[in-house]
Order: sequence, then C-alpha cells, then structure tokens
Amino acid sequence: WVFPKCDHVAVGTGTVTHKGEIKKFQAATRLRARDKIEGGKIIRVEAHPIPEHPRPRRVLDRVALVGDAAGYVTKCSGEGIYFAAKSGRMCAEAIVEASENGKRMIDESDLRRYLKKFDDMYWPTYKVLDVLQKVFYRSNPAREAFVEMCADKYVQKMTFDSYLYKKVVPGNPIDDLKLAVNTIGSLIRANALRREMQKITL
Repeated sequence: WVFPKCDHVAVGTGTVTHKGEIKKFQAATRLRARDKIEGGKIIRVEAHPIPEHPRPRRVLDRVALVGDAAGYVTKCSGEGIYFAAKSGRMCAEAIVEASENGKRMIDESDLRRYLKKFDDMYWPTYKVLDVLQKVFYRSNPAREAFVEMCADKYVQKMTFDSYLYKKVVPGNPIDDLKLAVNTIGSLIRANALRREMQKITL
C-alpha cells in the first residue's frame, strides 16, 4: 500500500504466509519502482504486526477496546482505518446513551451494547474475509486461482459493493451458484499447477 505524505511517501508491504521473506518482497518492490523512486532515499524502515484477529475479550469492567486495539483490521484487504473510526464512534455513542448524557456511571453491560451492535453489523464481513484468506492466500497457485476468479464481472461487482458499504452485500442466488462452481474449478486448476511447480523445483 502507498500513503502519500506532505514531503514523502509511506510504502507498506505485508505478507500472510511468508513472513521470513518480507525483505525479498520489499527488494522486488523497489526494483519494479526504481524508475519512479530514482534519486529518492529511504527515510525510515519500521515494522508492525497487523492486528487482524479480533481479540477474544474486548470489554472488561469499564474499559472497551476499539480499532486496532480490538483487532479490527480485516483480512485480505488490510482495511483498518474505517473500522477504527466506526468502532470508536459506536462505542462513544453507546457511552453517551447509557450514561444519559453523563448523569450516571456506565458499567460493562453498557459497553457490551457497543460490542453487540458492532458484531451484528460487521462480523459477517470478518468471517467471509477470513475464509477467503485461508482458502486463497495459502500458496502461490491458490492466489493465482483468486486472481482468475476476480476476472469475473459478478465478483468485481460484489467486491466493489461490499468494499463500498463495508458489509457483505447479498448476491443473486444463481450467480452465487455459478461463482461457487467456477471457484472450485479455479482451485482444482491451482492445485494441478502447484503439483507441476513442485515437479520443476524438485
């Protein structure tokens, strides 16, 4: 990902399954972008774990976790800014409502209202992206299958709408069935490709 700043650019690279090879990925990125970054210099290199696993306990007594602290980064996309802001706002609204605008002290049960509302609204999104990551991010052939699947217009529409609204949007049952069949076909081809690649490397 790339975040333009006032006088520099922050470039990030991430990996799920090949953490030990992240420096190779970064070197490859610099190589591909060498014409655009010629004359520039690296100001700082830093690393952070991405909290993409919602914490099992996000509320305790009168303390509630939101955003990255709660582990609200989505898998596959790495989206976190929206859910950080949204969870913070939902938690604040729950506090204001439960405290009757500051007239009473809140407790854990009041904060759990925020959790229930957030989970009801966004938990399906996290689960779907978790499944996608487990299925398609486990190997290079599986990622190739994912790329092949994303060429489908229906997949593109569903992805765009879901990303736009930050929710898993309902699809057309017939198109969903076709997508399931095509996905299985892509995975079968990916597994066949993986076996061929293993023969080459052995």
